[in-house]
Amino acid sequence: MGYLVSEICMRASHLSRPDLAQVGAVALIQCAESFDASLGVPFGAYARRRIKGAFADELRREDWATRGARSRMSELALMQETLSGALGRVPSTDELAGALGVERAAVEASQLDAARSVTPLTDVITDLVAATSQTPEELVLQNEHEAFLGEAVAALPQRMQYIVEQIYYRDRTVKELAEELGSSHSAVSQQRAEAMRLLRDGIERHYLATADARSQPHARIAASRREDYLADLGSRTLGGATRLLGQAAFGGTAKSVLALG
Repeated sequence: MGYLVSEICMRASHLSRPDLAQVGAVALIQCAESFDASLGVPFGAYARRRIKGAFADELRREDWATRGARSRMSELALMQETLSGALGRVPSTDELAGALGVERAAVEASQLDAARSVTPLTDVITDLVAATSQTPEELVLQNEHEAFLGEAVAALPQRMQYIVEQIYYRDRTVKELAEELGSSHSAVSQQRAEAMRLLRDGIERHYLATADARSQPHARIAASRREDYLADLGSRTLGGATRLLGQAAFGGTAKSVLALG
């Protein structure tokens, strides 16, 4: 198959050798799957015909030139080969123009067309445009962050848990919750703020591992209640999962919620 690729590339310098090799490899696999020895046709001849047909399809699909332009390039290549054999050297542009009976500018135009290459736009901008899709590692970390945050919220005291869920997961306002709970706006806000501090303590203790029992707490509730919360969260999350990676990449929902706190 390699010589078929080389043969095509010698006549069409604008084509990509790796791309043609891939097309040929796919065609060869298809040949192996569809070959019927009972027909009496040698596999080599059958594969050659199928591979050349695949190359022709690829040429038609990728070719940027019109049929007229491609015909002129073929005539130029044939004449260049003929003159090179006769002269023992590469012919000049003027010699080619004279042999073809055309103006020098026409030969130069065909030479430029023959040397032209087409690069997919994605190949040009791939290093310039930031990828928007997540890598597998980033997706795993995001799922882990969200799962940990869900457990951290579930471990909150019941009233704080309800307020956090309604505000951050149900998009309700503090005013709406105050009316529903028969409480003041400031009381609900204080509960929300204290819940954020407890969440921060839980994340630092059990996820990022940047705090322990001796660290200065963020929460302002009684120490015993805070430790009960942290113990419950630890049991729910087995002490946290990713540590170093989480510390470097902690973001997504958890970071957004704490930023709002």
